[in-house]
Amino acid sequence: MIFNRSNAGRRDRTIELSLSALHKNYDAFDAYTGRLAGTLSYQSTPIWQKKLTYAVGFELLATYESLFEIARLSRDRKLYYVAALPAQIGFDRSDDLLNPSRGFRLNLRMSPETALGEGSRFYLRGMLEGTYYQPIAESVVVAARGRVGSIIGTSRDDLPPSRRYYGGGGGSVRGFGYQQLGPVDFEDNPTGGRSLNEAAAEVRYRFGDYGAVAFVDAGQVYQESKPQFDNWRFGIGLGGRFYTNFGPVRIDVATPVNRRRGESRFSFYVSLGQAF
Repeated sequence: MIFNRSNAGRRDRTIELSLSALHKNYDAFDAYTGRLAGTLSYQSTPIWQKKLTYAVGFELLATYESLFEIARLSRDRKLYYVAALPAQIGFDRSDDLLNPSRGFRLNLRMSPETALGEGSRFYLRGMLEGTYYQPIAESVVVAARGRVGSIIGTSRDDLPPSRRYYGGGGGSVRGFGYQQLGPVDFEDNPTGGRSLNEAAAEVRYRFGDYGAVAFVDAGQVYQESKPQFDNWRFGIGLGGRFYTNFGPVRIDVATPVNRRRGESRFSFYVSLGQAF
């Protein structure tokens, strides 16, 4: 159930209240979650791309999640109550919302949170992301992305699995399955971490309404709260683009470098807009 008030006091400022019941079933965790959230945001739209955007809000969660217990080397379930005050600010000097070819973007997300399970824990989740775009020929653009995230104030095993960081997938490190980077349990299921670092570079070539992309992605997830910038995993791939009036349709295929046991040879991704 969602209540949405558009143009609240000014153009493109939105107030949203939502009440939802969710079931998320991933290799990393299985969660039954009730969520009450509210957001005040000022965001870019296809009609008006803004230099400065922001969002502030609150989240109240009751979530019943599976997790890997290190002491018992087994999976169990716990009930968590989470209260969060997420905030986000973005600075955009790129020339297009869905298909940028010049400029840069910066985005910072912070969320002070408390999780109530067996005792209470206060912690801070943070993520900084930057992208850069530079044309090097009439139809060729080089694009780069960097992302660093950290959770401070609590141990990884005291975090609800759904509030940890994960890596891998079409919006992260291509060549790997969704949430498949980083620490794993004895069944090779991802357990998440308190920090991550990611980087990517693309060469984009456009010919008419079509395009081709070559890319390399890299990243890793760590148990420590400070990103370690080591043990990077790499994925390489090629992609095709079909350019429409509302943005490019993206199809990418990627493979992990030095593929390990259990990792797929190839991963396919289909989406709207460039990867970053």
